[in-house]
Amino acid sequence: MTEEEIKALKKEVSQKKRIANEWAGQIHDLVEDRFLTDYPKLVELAQSACQACLEWEDARQRYEQVAGSED
Repeated sequence: MTEEEIKALKKEVSQKKRIANEWAGQIHDLVEDRFLTDYPKLVELAQSACQACLEWEDARQRYEQVAGSED
């Protein structure tokens, strides 16, 4: 894998992590500010957050496999 491809993979990991954190932030905001009125939305937000975490984990593992083989 080229150095540019490795950098792109590392960037993907960062983007996936940011997206997962954004979902977590939405859950936090709902729980902090609107829990009693918007609690039905919690399941959908949680599912989206879990999916984002799975995508981040997949990207992270792919990056670590490549970065580890470069040592």
